Amino acid sequence: MHSSEELEVTVDGVSYKVSELSEEAQSQVANLQYVDAQIADLNAKLAVFQTARNAYQASLQQLIPRTRQ
Repeated sequence: MHSSEELEVTVDGVSYKVSELSEEAQSQVANLQYVDAQIADLNAKLAVFQTARNAYQASLQQLIPRTRQ
């Protein structure tokens, strides 16, 4: 299975074809891809939790009696 668009990685401004890297370097690329995916997932979850927190806080503000001035 050969893709017309070969995966590349850029290190220090230089692009390399992943298929031309050593097995150890390819393993590190896979590690980076995994970690980047996990970070993206956590950022998405953080956005959901922040939205929920804001909604809970707004609801709480409506339930707390206003102080009289």
